[in-house]
Amino acid sequence: MTENSPNPQATPEIPDLSKIGQLTDSLRLEIQKVVYGQSDTVNQIIAALLAGGHVLLEGKPGLGKTHMVLALASTFGGEFGRLQFTPDMMPSDITGFTLFDMKSQSFQTRRGPVFTNLLLADEINRAPAKTQAALLEVMQEQQVTIDGESLPVSPPFMCFATQNPIEQEGTYPLPEAQLDRFLMKVIIDYPTMAEELQVVSAVTSVPGAKGLDPRGVEQVCDSASIIEAQRLTAMGKVVPEVIDYALRLTRLTRESHGMSLGAGTRGAISLVQVAKAYAIMGGRDYVIPDDVKQASIPVLRHRIQVTPEVAISGQNIDGLLSSSLETVVAPRL
Repeated sequence: MTENSPNPQATPEIPDLSKIGQLTDSLRLEIQKVVYGQSDTVNQIIAALLAGGHVLLEGKPGLGKTHMVLALASTFGGEFGRLQFTPDMMPSDITGFTLFDMKSQSFQTRRGPVFTNLLLADEINRAPAKTQAALLEVMQEQQVTIDGESLPVSPPFMCFATQNPIEQEGTYPLPEAQLDRFLMKVIIDYPTMAEELQVVSAVTSVPGAKGLDPRGVEQVCDSASIIEAQRLTAMGKVVPEVIDYALRLTRLTRESHGMSLGAGTRGAISLVQVAKAYAIMGGRDYVIPDDVKQASIPVLRHRIQVTPEVAISGQNIDGLLSSSLETVVAPRL
């Protein structure tokens, strides 16, 4: 065997689960210093970060959606960008543009706010479809094309898009193609009485009601550590029986009564990706059926549409989805 020939018996890399566990614990601890309660929500956004996907955040105004994303960016020193979507926003307001510089007699590229690590697209459903579509390329390809020139964004890149469910007037529903680009849809609900008491007390204890500043959380790692954690998460082992379980859950959404549109293949892929993240967060380098089940609701809820009869009845989508998924028998490993 020559010096440069490949070694067929090379030992596969074994992820250091203890380091990843310490990392995710530190991220969770720092975020929860400024986000009281919402433990499921925090776990979901950390899982999305490990899986390297984008998140659609939905919740009533004032529940801390922006607060949570900014705190996450601060934990690894990532750049944070925010876009407030409005009906008159143009695609170039997101991606950037080129202009002619009279002084240098040349065209200069002005990069838009999308060139960041964590992008918060606030109230994304207020912008028209053409502007919403400007996010599609960067969400899928991790690059932006400005006047024919492709420019990559710096990893890790995540888009968090928020929409307020009660504000229907003056909004544009997200197209199905863009909804499918989001790895998860995370719903932020009202805090409990005890949690809300903590929030109000902490915020009002500082002049100007500036308590719980997310920029004050401690940086526990850097971007390179997040990229490495994402790489190790992708290496998680998934046996065929678990993949089959994820596929059966996904395919059920296309056949269940009350659902007019089911999740596509990207939904099944996302389900396995998030299950790998939950496995790593649980200290395992292999996925079990419970990981898939835990990921199913946030991964699938935005990929289905209910029939008009169900919509008129006011039935909760999560409840309909949960009851349908319970009929799928998980494999015994």
